[in-house]
Amino acid sequence: MLLPEFFSVALAAFAAWWLLRALLPNLRRRLLDQPNARSCHSQPTPRGGGVAFVLVAAAVSAIGWSCAAFSGQPALTGSQLAILALPLLALPLVVVGFLDDRHNLSPGLRYGVQLATALLLILVSPLPLPWLGLPMLLIAVTSVINFTNFMDGLDGLVAGCMAVTIGALALSYAAPSPIWALVGSLLGFLLWNWSPAKVFMGDSGSTFLGAVFAGLVLQAPTWPEALGLLLVATPLLGDAFFCVPRRLLAGQRVFQAHRLHLFQRLHQAGWPHARVSSLYIVGTAVLAAALLAGGWPWVVGLAVVELFLGFWLDRHVAVPFTVASQS
Repeated sequence: MLLPEFFSVALAAFAAWWLLRALLPNLRRRLLDQPNARSCHSQPTPRGGGVAFVLVAAAVSAIGWSCAAFSGQPALTGSQLAILALPLLALPLVVVGFLDDRHNLSPGLRYGVQLATALLLILVSPLPLPWLGLPMLLIAVTSVINFTNFMDGLDGLVAGCMAVTIGALALSYAAPSPIWALVGSLLGFLLWNWSPAKVFMGDSGSTFLGAVFAGLVLQAPTWPEALGLLLVATPLLGDAFFCVPRRLLAGQRVFQAHRLHLFQRLHQAGWPHARVSSLYIVGTAVLAAALLAGGWPWVVGLAVVELFLGFWLDRHVAVPFTVASQS
């Protein structure tokens, strides 16, 4: 990381921390999350705190676009301009997520906005794609958005993993300032979100992060490199991905709230929030280091190893899936 990026991260971290400090009293009054049978927390906690890192990243993105538009000779490539716009392209998800946190919008409306956002992310991607593959890619992008949202159930888990993941992708791309601002603002948010969390990011924050991450993956020059970038998030996305077929085979409704993810069952087995989140963050950091040191082949190999570690934890440490299904 160069000195300008370091200062971008530090300034964005302070801005997000300060914003949350100012917003918390209002969030406590209007968006208080009450514990229930499926919660991993026991105290009422405000949600919607993701608006802090969204505002910081979107503001820097808007400023960057304005500078590029009014500059006589833009120094950014087409891919960098697309990356510059990613926080702005994900804003419709923030609006819908924030409204859903307050009013419980219909699943059809939420998924419609996700599909529209996914289409925008695909249209600005340089990757070659036959039109026949478009439906599958739309499903893949919306799956990343939803899986990121599903995994936001433990203090510091999604914020920590996504700070590492997006930071690694930013380094591999030499990404423009909005992405570094997002990394920094996630770190500022994490100061409030680490166990015991004083605020949750809510759907507005988690779906935004999923969309920005998916957009970064789609800016890869080749499909193998895109796969390597995607697999940096194996601890998060692998947990959510493998939970879906298990629930289908058990005859459960996939989109119904539950406590069957591996991270939830590790918590039920007695692991505190910080230990589970740290395990996932360290796993993500190992894959990020592999990406930067050896490229996508190293990431693919280590992702397989981490998946086997997850299966071992599932079998020998976590509360069994069948037992958790009955609780």
